[in-house]
Parts: sequence; C-alpha cells; structure tokens
Amino acid sequence: MKIAIDGNEANAPKRVGIGEYAFNLLCGLAKYQDRHSFSVFFKDSPTADLPQQTNKWKYFQLKPSFLWSQIAFPYYLITHKNYDLVFSPTHYGPRLSPIPSIISVMDLSYLYYPQLFKKQDLYKLTDWTSYSVKQATYIFTISEFTKKDIIKNYRVSQEKVIVTYPGYNNKIYNINYTNSDVVRIKKKYSLDQYLIFVGTIQPRKNISKLVEAYKILLGKHPHLKLVIVGKKGWLYESVFNILVPYIKEGKVHYMGYLPDNEIVLLYQGALAFVLPSLYEGFGLTVVEAMASGCPIAVSNVSSLPEIAGESGFYFNPNEVSDIAQKIDKILDLTTSQRADVIRNGILKASQYSWDKCARKTIEVMEKIKTNN
Repeated sequence: MKIAIDGNEANAPKRVGIGEYAFNLLCGLAKYQDRHSFSVFFKDSPTADLPQQTNKWKYFQLKPSFLWSQIAFPYYLITHKNYDLVFSPTHYGPRLSPIPSIISVMDLSYLYYPQLFKKQDLYKLTDWTSYSVKQATYIFTISEFTKKDIIKNYRVSQEKVIVTYPGYNNKIYNINYTNSDVVRIKKKYSLDQYLIFVGTIQPRKNISKLVEAYKILLGKHPHLKLVIVGKKGWLYESVFNILVPYIKEGKVHYMGYLPDNEIVLLYQGALAFVLPSLYEGFGLTVVEAMASGCPIAVSNVSSLPEIAGESGFYFNPNEVSDIAQKIDKILDLTTSQRADVIRNGILKASQYSWDKCARKTIEVMEKIKTNN
C-alpha cells in the first residue's frame, strides 16, 4: 500500500498528549516499510528525531500552512492520485479527501467542557471533528470509554471505531534505577515525603480539589509535600492562584515541564501519584507512574478505571474528603502491601505498548486495501 500521513502533531520539540501519541505511532509505523510505503506531510521542516527517510519512508513539506488540513493537504492528495489511504493521527482529516481516510480521536472533552477551550480551538474541535468523523472509513481511539463516547455523540457504527491503546516509553519508565538515583533527584529538588501530580496545568485536571485534599492530609502528615509537574495550559491562571500561597510556604513544589528521565525518578521517590482529573481519554501519566513503581490514586470517572484496572485507588473527584481518604490509604500501606500494589501496577502497565498500537493500526489499514 501507499499511505499518506499527516505528520504535524508529531512534529514538535516538546510533545505531550496527542503529539506524543502521533510521534510514537509514526516511529512504530516506520517499522512496516517492508510491507508498505509511507509519505509523511508537514507544514514545517521535520524534527531531527523523527524516523530517518528511506525510499519507502519520505517527508514532504506543503504550503500554505494556513488551514493546512483543509487546503494544502487535500489539494496535494487530489492532484497526486497515487495513494491508497490517508491517515491523520489527529481529529482533523483532510477535507474533500479523494481516498479512504482514517483519523484518531483522543477524547471528546470539548463537548463536555467547552468553556475550557479557546474559541478558535473549540470551533475546530467541534466542526472539523464532526466532518472528519463522518468522512473517515475508520476512527482510531485510545480507550473503550472514548469509543462509546464517539458512538453516542456522533452516531457512527461500532465497527467504524477501533480502540488502539497507546503505549509508553518503557526504556525510561521502569524500575531499573538505583536508590542513589532517587536520592539524587530528591536532593536536587529538596524533597523527602511527597505526593506527585504530572499533567498540564488546566481546570479540567481538577488540581484545586487535590490541593484541598492535600490540606486535609497535612493535619496527619505535616511533613508531606505536593509536587506539581507540567506545563501551563489554557486558563491555568485560576489554578495557579490556588497554588501560589502553598508554593510560598514551601509546601507545594511547582516544577513546570521536566524531562522524562527526571519525572521517572520523581515517580519512584513519591509516596503516591494522584490524578483528580474530571475527564481523561486515556491517562498516559497513570501508566507511566505505574510502570515506574509508584502507587496511584485516581478519579473514578471516564477512562481511568479502565486504564488502571485493579491497580488503582479510586475516588470521587468532586469529593475532597474522598480524595484525601484514598490518598491516606496509600500512605498507611505496610511495606508488603505497598510492594503488592507496585507489583500489580507494573503488571498492568506492561499491557500497553507502542508496538501493539502500531501493529493494530497497520492491520486496520490493510483492511481498507482488502475491501477495495
């Protein structure tokens, strides 16, 4: 097959969310050059860490960049009628595509929390996603929860929506680090006993409730710190205003964006990872924390119970007392109980793999060729 790919989401220096999904999936698909040839298209020059070009894996830069997926990309596909399918590892497929298309939809949070999105982004997410979903031959998504959400909201057939669980970087997120590595990172950031949250700073992550729960826990655990890792997202100010007094007191440590090789050590040194999010399509940081040997306390909503399975401690994200209670359960674990929880988390995380994701993606693509 000759496969055209929209590579823009993967083409970023600091990847999170859909960018990380797109980058790792492209790296996985590049391993199938013995069976298919791929053309990857960008608005800008490709980053150096993307797979190297070969005679069956090629990069193309298209202009204009304005409304790229709606104008430049479909125009190229219309005028170069030599592809079997087009894959967009994003919500937006090329408009008026002359060939079968596949898109990826991470979640539908924009339908439930429209107030948390920029006006321009919200328009694209609602209008362009709706068009792309209807046009697509298949839709990849990242959990059974999101699959049901897509079917319910866009009224598409069950057969059209395919779950391809993302993987994680198991070369970094694992337990193959020494105690001295963990001691070093703790010393660097002046940490001892702490909880950790990793994710974009935005209202949907519900960090304000985590801070309230943390305040309750301080009564029983006065030396406990709260570490917040992640870049500032849309409407972060309201969240940050809550954090500032605790940051000044030295109780909350806001780290901003950190490299993976530091995050994994912070996971290993933490007493617990906490994600009080109101909505997640998958929850990659949950998998990374489990793989790193960190017990997890997460919301009992959206995809999180599906992703963490029996390895998680679950709370109602709207009940501060419940969040505090579940975190406290982790803090009260005996050494052997904690070891069991960590072991179960590592086993659950091992089920998620980028190789599995790429393999299932290729299998679905090959269905299109067979059906045609």
